[in-house]
Amino acid sequence: MARTNIKHARIYVNGYDLSGYIRDAGTLSWLYDAVPDACITDEVKNVLLGQPSISLGPLNAVLDGDAAGLFAALKDPGVFRYATVALGQLAAPVAGDPFFSWYLAQKDFSHVEGGGFVSVNLTFDTAGTGFTAYGKPWGLNIHPKATRTAVNTAVGIDSGVTTSSLGGIFVYHLFSSNGTITLKAQDAATNSDASFADITGATSGIIDASTKPKGAMVALGVTQTIRRHLRWNLTLGTATTATFWLGLIRA
Repeated sequence: MARTNIKHARIYVNGYDLSGYIRDAGTLSWLYDAVPDACITDEVKNVLLGQPSISLGPLNAVLDGDAAGLFAALKDPGVFRYATVALGQLAAPVAGDPFFSWYLAQKDFSHVEGGGFVSVNLTFDTAGTGFTAYGKPWGLNIHPKATRTAVNTAVGIDSGVTTSSLGGIFVYHLFSSNGTITLKAQDAATNSDASFADITGATSGIIDASTKPKGAMVALGVTQTIRRHLRWNLTLGTATTATFWLGLIRA
């Protein structure tokens, strides 16, 4: 990945795009417990890695009163939320760029009086349930935020991994739609339209963001096979247009 700047990051929480309110995403933390120990005849101590802890923040954000802004989305702490930070490489994120995402508890909503804009700090830690089979918060963007009105027949991205059978996590944020839609991830061994097929379990199900954004993470089966090339796709229900972001974390 090229060196980049925080201005090329995008921050999504539960289907809300909060990038225009946030100055800094803080630390994207993925840390394993390390327990040192040694037996009598060992010359050095050994370290066994335990379970990872995942956290995000603190987010440093501008306080606002927008109906679909940061205050409306995050004013209530103590709630588990699907938080995603997509990182662009010297530009807004595109397909193939990395992202960080996890289901985390919003710890606080701390009001800070500054010398300029009135701001708030928010920290996300303590992982929620549903993803105990996985402990990796990093994946690849398969659909940058954009508006779509038809199914995808284009080629996808090269994940750099030929085939894996360890499952993963499908991540989506549906910012708006004018009816029902199903979002999904597809894979292929050869990067051609005819080769792509749905990844079992990598689907949002039928969702509707005509009144409120939708965002979530969906854990795949731990033996689910994922092939090398990845792309987004959709099934239109009553919707004729939708704006969304999709990513896939590969175990």
